[in-house]
Amino acid sequence: MHVTWLDSNSWLIELGGKRILLDPWLVGDLVFGGATWLFRGTHPQPVPVPEDVDVILLSQGLEDHAHPATLAHLNHDWLVVGSPNAASVVQKMGYSRVVALPHGETYCLDDRLEIRAVPGSPIGPTLVENGYILKDLQTGRSLYYEPHGFHSETLKDFAPVDVAITPMMNLELPLLGPIIKGRESALRAAEWLTPQVMLPTAAAGQVQYEGLLVSFLRAVGNTDEVRAGLRDRHLTTQVIEPQPGDRLELQLQTQPTV
Repeated sequence: MHVTWLDSNSWLIELGGKRILLDPWLVGDLVFGGATWLFRGTHPQPVPVPEDVDVILLSQGLEDHAHPATLAHLNHDWLVVGSPNAASVVQKMGYSRVVALPHGETYCLDDRLEIRAVPGSPIGPTLVENGYILKDLQTGRSLYYEPHGFHSETLKDFAPVDVAITPMMNLELPLLGPIIKGRESALRAAEWLTPQVMLPTAAAGQVQYEGLLVSFLRAVGNTDEVRAGLRDRHLTTQVIEPQPGDRLELQLQTQPTV
């Protein structure tokens, strides 16, 4: 298994002989609802756009996961799998191969890669977006991804997984509390899934943020706290912090069968 962090929540996952482009923000600025005065994210350095992608995988329909400028730039003939909300976004953009994947359902790509949707982040009072468990159907290697740290107890049914990608710090707003939950929830996911490797997401590598909202956001926690929590729980999970653009080959052991 190879993983490349493309900064923020964007990843290129190589698993099951497939290249999965996950929540890509690669082109243009990140803005919500056109309100640049409120929040604006920029890439100070160009981000190489991956080629030969087998599937674009979208966890949410919001701009930081289904990024409009990036999706407009990418090949509209590529397969897209996403939450129903994200699928609606790309369908309106003219993508020709779109699969909406509700919680609990799976999609198999060429009998090599299984994509399973699990409950993820709540968006507003009624909408819950997707997390995913990816599985190589030939080797059994697996990866879990949820970008905001909202982990469903249904994950226990799919343990163990080899790799978990999840936030490892909280991003909090006054009065509203955490909009990204990483401190305790990363450890909870580790207890449920017993991954060999955990990778932090939702952090800023090279990207830069500005706007009124940024002045109120508060980051709490870090990967060292997660490592200490794993030791306290007698878990051998390794926390790896990749650098943007580095392609990592994850050295994984064969998981014991139950």
